[in-house]
Amino acid sequence: MRHKRILIVLTVLVFVMIVAVGAYFYGQSVKNIERLTYLDFSEKAENGNVKVVYLTDSPSIGGELTDGTRFVTENPRSEDFKENMLVLGVRVEEGQRNSALMTAFRMVLVFGIIILSVWAISRLMNRETPTGRKDPMDKLTTMQCETVRDVGVGFDDVAGSEEAKESVKDIVDFLKNPEKYARMGARMPRGVIFYGPPGTGKTLLAKAVAGEAGVPYFAFSGSDFVQVYVGVGAARIRDVFKKAREMGRCVIFFDEIDALGKKRDGMASGGNDERSQTLNALLTEMSGFNSNGGIVVIAATNRLDVLDEALLRPGRFDRQVEIGLPDINGRFEILKIHSRNKPLDRGIDMKKLAHQTVFFSGAQLENLMNEAAIFAAKRGSKLIERADVDKAYYTVIAGAEKKDRSAISRLDREITAYHEAGHALVTKLVAPENRVTKVTIIPSTRGAGGFSVSLPPDRMYRSRKQMESSIKIALAGRIAEEIIFGRDNVTTGASNDIEKATQIVMALVKRFGMGESTGMLNYDILFQNSVASQEHIVEECRAFMDKYYRETSDLLVENKYLLDRIARTLLEKESIDEECLDAILSGESSEPAVPERDSESNRGTGTTFDKAPWTVA
Repeated sequence: MRHKRILIVLTVLVFVMIVAVGAYFYGQSVKNIERLTYLDFSEKAENGNVKVVYLTDSPSIGGELTDGTRFVTENPRSEDFKENMLVLGVRVEEGQRNSALMTAFRMVLVFGIIILSVWAISRLMNRETPTGRKDPMDKLTTMQCETVRDVGVGFDDVAGSEEAKESVKDIVDFLKNPEKYARMGARMPRGVIFYGPPGTGKTLLAKAVAGEAGVPYFAFSGSDFVQVYVGVGAARIRDVFKKAREMGRCVIFFDEIDALGKKRDGMASGGNDERSQTLNALLTEMSGFNSNGGIVVIAATNRLDVLDEALLRPGRFDRQVEIGLPDINGRFEILKIHSRNKPLDRGIDMKKLAHQTVFFSGAQLENLMNEAAIFAAKRGSKLIERADVDKAYYTVIAGAEKKDRSAISRLDREITAYHEAGHALVTKLVAPENRVTKVTIIPSTRGAGGFSVSLPPDRMYRSRKQMESSIKIALAGRIAEEIIFGRDNVTTGASNDIEKATQIVMALVKRFGMGESTGMLNYDILFQNSVASQEHIVEECRAFMDKYYRETSDLLVENKYLLDRIARTLLEKESIDEECLDAILSGESSEPAVPERDSESNRGTGTTFDKAPWTVA
């Protein structure tokens, strides 16, 4: 009510101002204007006393006498009026209206717009709705969310994260039986943060907590609370917790919380100030609600290291639970979950598929089974067969096969064959524990000319030797091209391989303290404090890369006969699996005939590959 009275007073003041200012300017403008009869005007014009006439289509016309007096007279609207004035030496200007009236009109127009704006805002602020009066800012500050009372997800639907499930089972019990913990003087954790790579099931586990506890579930994204207008995000946070308190026991889930919970480093203005206020509101709410009230806040992020320390302290997010990529047993359980409602052929071995899908997240495994189901449906089959799963697997990791290969010359196929043969052969020589499940020279829709899939076993750590082997495998494709076609004819197909090899050697030197002359130092920290130079690191990395390049080259030259065998088989069959590759290396398979190469004049006429063959290392 008080707000409305203030608005009315302001409206009246603005209106009075409009009238006063308009009247003042109009009075000033008409003060020195003399109204002449047309006869008086004609006499003054003939006597040379008229300086200028403003000719318009209005009933009256204005002008100025030679002594500076402005006047108004009737408009004769005669065709020869202008000509007569010009003959008498009077300047005639067309299109000019009476300046006094125009000035007053403009002032009224400007202030009229202002008063209309004030009126419109007042109408908006006081608009009646079925639920009463609403503030227009409500749409911005109120979170439009749907309360899910039955998420339909439980711990049986979550696999591959057994440790994470164990970490939150007591929270579920806390929500179900708060009295049991209250008797021991225990308080429920106010918040839990799930962190880990994308697609590992952080959101799914949060839903499972609510589903197992049988409490309502609120889900939001961190970006929902970072707005352009300062204060909107903070108001939304308060609104969320207000609704949660009304529910009693519930789970509030913030996905991608790093959008609003990043470390504060002197934030001062603009969007940063809005984020800071929003974060402060979240911290206040989490500190303020009763720990025994039954509200659990769960957040998810891919980057725990960027979150503000105040957010992670005990009493806010008490627990940080890592949800990593699943191991082989976890992948097997996830595949079983995502094949529950799918008609699978008996020939599909889920354990073998779990072995193949090293480094796959839960989301990727779900996508794999879904793609297989789509391929089976497109074929019109009643069952998902092994061929559908294989096709889906290679589509997920490398893209679909390119159907039109007419633009690829024979030389391009040969270059790709030796490139992929180099990857496969070096994998078998330097990392025999890795499985090479497929080598192909069929180009994919993602731009790869071909790819080889090398699957390492599940392991907790990577040794220096394993990292060096990964570098050699990445370099093998380019080296094979150089050995067979010469240094001047290597292609751009190794760009991605070089990038991967560089990343590994940089990590080896900068992060893991495995350099020859750099010592056991983390150079990322030294660079941040400006106590080290990049040149030394670059030289060390280059020395390592040159060493691995020479060693890999020697290895391929020594085993060139095997390189030729693999390449010829690829040119004949286009794709080979692990069984076929092992047979080639052991000499059990029949060796294909040596293909004729393109002449020098035809070299380079086909497509060169801007992207490297795809390799899982």
